[in-house]
Amino acid sequence: MNGSLKISPRIIELSLGLLATILIASGLLAYAWQEPQRIEQAQAAQLATDLNEAKNLYAENCAVCHGLAGDGIGAIPALNSAALVGSDPASLAKIIARGLYNTAMPAWAQEDGGPLSDYQIDELVGLIRYGDWTQVQERVINLGLAPMVPFTTEADPDILAQVAQLPGGELLAQGISLYAQECVACHGADGLGTSLAPALNDPVVREQTAEDLTRTVIYGVSGTLMATWENALSQPEVEMLVNLIRNWDQVPSGAIPAPVRPIPVTTESLALGEQIFSTTCIGCHGAQGEGTQRAPSLNVKGFLTDTSDAAIEQIVTLGVTGTSMPAWGDRISTAEIQAVVGFIRSWEPDAPEVAQPSRVTGPWWKAAGSPVAAGVTSGQALPSGGTTTTYTPNTGAQADGTGQGTGTAGGGGHTGTQPWAVSNEPQSWWESIDPRSLAVIGGLALGSLILILWAAIKLYRLPHPIHSI
Repeated sequence: MNGSLKISPRIIELSLGLLATILIASGLLAYAWQEPQRIEQAQAAQLATDLNEAKNLYAENCAVCHGLAGDGIGAIPALNSAALVGSDPASLAKIIARGLYNTAMPAWAQEDGGPLSDYQIDELVGLIRYGDWTQVQERVINLGLAPMVPFTTEADPDILAQVAQLPGGELLAQGISLYAQECVACHGADGLGTSLAPALNDPVVREQTAEDLTRTVIYGVSGTLMATWENALSQPEVEMLVNLIRNWDQVPSGAIPAPVRPIPVTTESLALGEQIFSTTCIGCHGAQGEGTQRAPSLNVKGFLTDTSDAAIEQIVTLGVTGTSMPAWGDRISTAEIQAVVGFIRSWEPDAPEVAQPSRVTGPWWKAAGSPVAAGVTSGQALPSGGTTTTYTPNTGAQADGTGQGTGTAGGGGHTGTQPWAVSNEPQSWWESIDPRSLAVIGGLALGSLILILWAAIKLYRLPHPIHSI
């Protein structure tokens, strides 16, 4: 008997197998320990993707009634309320899919004739429950889909005083003030109507009975934007409005002026407006809007004070007949025109009192102040503080989203792919795997493979018994 200790190959095999099993089990336990965190991260990433898509859906289909940031317009209810955040998601999905009977809320599900799939409806439910409405507002503005609906205006105080002197004039004056706060958004200045709602200052409407008018105000009109005001107005307020409608012929013209409708802007829309202005407008209007002999100054206090955003938008869209100002409405999208208007409006706080036009000679692309004449190339700074970039206007390409909104709520699509309207593609399954888990599992697998190879080599080197025949 020699002093060497011989270990049975079987024991070596069992030991290595046991060690490999322990290592694999440890790896699985480590992976299982990290799995809840990985699932949470994957769910958060998917929610972010869904919310990003839902912002486009809201801008295209919902903002026209529920407002820029879900705060509602008129009697249309707000969506950015704490009550809806805690609501049953199935109930919210049902309301969006099937609409609400006898209200302006139509059915949006494809199976009910609407434009949205079940998944898109679920995305909107997620937006209501988890969305950031400030980001929603920015998306609506950046896509050029901000509802140009003024909320309120101020009744003319002199005319109010005149009306108050009439028999029953106090109630009539109260109705005028209430109309200016609640109704002018849709029914327009002096009750003459807009594209959203018919005129109330009309002899045909005045012929209706007080009971019929009261019923219309309280319960709304099914299939139109006229929502129910039962929960928004008190009974005395309803009576004030009905009295105004039936006695509008006694109210002087101009009592309820058209409200100011500024175009909302964001950092992105201002940057886009500056880009477009620097590539299309400075040849005639000057690098800083100071004007030239070809076109008037835009960056001057008088113009910016006396000209509303709506008027500037109309000038840019339709041009000015008999001048060198062309119509841009068929060249760039509404969103791009509104971006230019917002950029021009941003000059107002520092606009000079007196314009100092610059002098230009030759064709517009060689005009003083143009990027070419100044030797400015793409990416260089402009006198206005921005930079020039190559810009190709979109005239019909639809931006990322689901497209045209339909239904009685008046959803609208949009044109022009904006630089900020980028939809995040969902991650592949392999992209959502935690790299740390992969490292642990890979290390364990490699270690186990090395041990198995080592054991196989040891077994191969063991002496083989010779069997005699």
